Amino acid sequence: MHFFKPTALLAACVIFSGCGEKHNAHDNDSSTSTNFNDIYATITADSLIPPIKTLSSDEFEGRLPTSEGERKTLAYLEQEFTSAGFTPGNGESFLQEVELIEITANPKVSLTIGENVFDYKENMVVGSKREQSSISIDQSELVFVGYGVNAPEYNWNDYEGLDVKGKTVVILVNDPGYANPESGLFQGKTMTYYGRWSYKYEEASRQGAAAALIVHETAPASYGWSVVANSWSGPQYGLVSPDKGASRVAIEGWLSLEAATKVFADAQLDYSEEKAKAALGPYNKAMPISASVTLENKFVKSKSHNFIATLAGSSKPDEHVIYSAHWDHLGKDTSLEGDQIYNGAHDNATGSAAALVMAEAFGKLTPRPARSVTFLIVTAEEQGLLGSKYYADNPIIPLDKTVANINMDAMNVLGRTKDVSVVGMGKSSLEENLTVAAKKQGRYLTQEDHPEAGYYYRSDHFSFAKQGVPALYVGGGNEPIDEATAAYRKKMNVIVTGCYHQVCDQYRDSWDLSGIAQDTQLLFDVGTDVANAAESPSWSSTSEFQRKN
Repeated sequence: MHFFKPTALLAACVIFSGCGEKHNAHDNDSSTSTNFNDIYATITADSLIPPIKTLSSDEFEGRLPTSEGERKTLAYLEQEFTSAGFTPGNGESFLQEVELIEITANPKVSLTIGENVFDYKENMVVGSKREQSSISIDQSELVFVGYGVNAPEYNWNDYEGLDVKGKTVVILVNDPGYANPESGLFQGKTMTYYGRWSYKYEEASRQGAAAALIVHETAPASYGWSVVANSWSGPQYGLVSPDKGASRVAIEGWLSLEAATKVFADAQLDYSEEKAKAALGPYNKAMPISASVTLENKFVKSKSHNFIATLAGSSKPDEHVIYSAHWDHLGKDTSLEGDQIYNGAHDNATGSAAALVMAEAFGKLTPRPARSVTFLIVTAEEQGLLGSKYYADNPIIPLDKTVANINMDAMNVLGRTKDVSVVGMGKSSLEENLTVAAKKQGRYLTQEDHPEAGYYYRSDHFSFAKQGVPALYVGGGNEPIDEATAAYRKKMNVIVTGCYHQVCDQYRDSWDLSGIAQDTQLLFDVGTDVANAAESPSWSSTSEFQRKN
């Protein structure tokens, strides 16, 4: 457990221009709500039960995008947000259409590199984001590009001096800080966006490569090969793009460590030695072998919707604080015996319910916050953050008028905690607002467990962060409020973990929702503070997103 010690708090205050005796805007500004504390107190565990039970009921069929469950979910959201006093966020509509594409590759595919032929899922996986029924690379020259990072703020460019057009780049997973945590490179063990596989494919695409292959290793990836093999096989979802994916590399894939070791040996290179060199500074090296593969794809296009609702601000209505959550889950599987519905109660009926309860609270504030408060409940999070990505690429509210994003996903059903777990600690000044709100609850901030896993880049707030909007994502904390909660937490955590993305993720009367209520109050407080503050939030100087300010 990584506690937020006083020294860490002092460092955060230095980065963000001081914490000290700062108070929330509604504590010292007569223009803000006079009934804030009363409304804050109405956010309770009991108020969260009805929306969680409704959204995760069998009637909503697991909330799969494009299904009847989507129609029922969107109708319910419209009813509840309207009742709370919110208006359509997209002109006269609460909806933003999102066109999705499902691409399924024929699994009978092999990848040839030099003298080696690798089998699908066993030691490699490959796919493509391009809308082509058949796509291939033939004798594409390999280039090892270290961590595949181009980060000016870290004075690091693995592609410097390279022309990789038409070539296949081989890339290490995670970032150089992971390999050398004491070196001062990047953020040490804490993964930056440059360590995420999604970034590596995007950068390879920007560089003009024909294909990009990431070398999998369990520790720096934070998951085993089976996760890669299972997640990358079968139908893969994406957004329909105007260029039909032509701006992406033709082939995106992974090599197992065993396969990569063979490839390097075939190129007369030692994988371990090359990996060590890549961690010391920007690095690339030509590999005198080539890769060939052909993919056969099938496509299905469909339409889903993001939901957006707004409460206009009292004095700065063109500026918005956007709360996000995702309404979707996995639908139902009629091939299963017995229960066939993936109800998604924890993931993410809890986050959507928190949004509804919070919206009701905002609607009661008098006067309203200075800035507008908008709730964006997105689709297709489970398919790769697609709804939030579409919104960030096609914003209804201009991004330069979006002062902050606060995200809610799979909230705390394990009871109240003494701490607040910050995912991606140290990234923005929103942690100042969070510190003040947490102090009101007698809580303190901690860093999330396993920051090397890069959880900050795995939920919908990340789509905003990539566009330069300061984004906050918090967990429920890890230090139970008392011994009884600790005992409950130990028992329930086994169930919650085991039911992740399973049909048993259902609402339970035995859930202690006081933790969700605690965090919903917390984020209501933070959003109100930001909506009324004189200045907008900003990225910290060490954030990989700060250069977009």
